[in-house]
Amino acid sequence: MFWREFLKERGLYRLEESADLTIEEIKQISVLTRIAMTDNELDLMRTQMSAILDSVAILNEVDTENVEPTGHSVDVKSVMRDDEKQDSLTQEETLLNAPQREGSFIRIRAVLE
Repeated sequence: MFWREFLKERGLYRLEESADLTIEEIKQISVLTRIAMTDNELDLMRTQMSAILDSVAILNEVDTENVEPTGHSVDVKSVMRDDEKQDSLTQEETLLNAPQREGSFIRIRAVLE
């Protein structure tokens, strides 16, 4: 596969076993994703998916012992205000904003027939 050779040339491919998927596994993925594939597409997908899995498997070799878990690579500052308790509108204040009202209810057009 192209990617294996590419990674080997750069000293990045050190896996003892490759993640070669079988045609049956690709067919199962095809069924699960509801994507119909021809035999040629199945073979191409098997090759590409195996290469992707091989590339991702390299991450298993990375030493993450002293790395702090994070959800973002940089600090994220929220632009939202803090959620603070506030008094809510009274029923009358709410009804003042309604385009139409019927008694103590907001009147709308029928949604269901």
